[in-house]
Amino acid sequence: MIKLSASKARQDFSSVIKGVGKGERFLLSRHGAGVAAVVSVEDLALLQAIEDRRDVRAARAALADAEKNGTVPWEQVKTELGL
Repeated sequence: MIKLSASKARQDFSSVIKGVGKGERFLLSRHGAGVAAVVSVEDLALLQAIEDRRDVRAARAALADAEKNGTVPWEQVKTELGL
């Protein structure tokens, strides 16, 4: 991963894009702290797939918990929250 200040990336954006096209990853920083990354579309798709799998696992766990412990009707939730 190539570390680069955000201002330098802005000045040389075409080189950053060319690098990403060659498989390089860029970590952009501001005041020395990482704030963003520039990655390929393939890397982004992989990250999204990982996130989607985590979301599916969390949803399955929530459904299993609801089956085990029951649920609360929406009307009751609204009443308890004063909605």
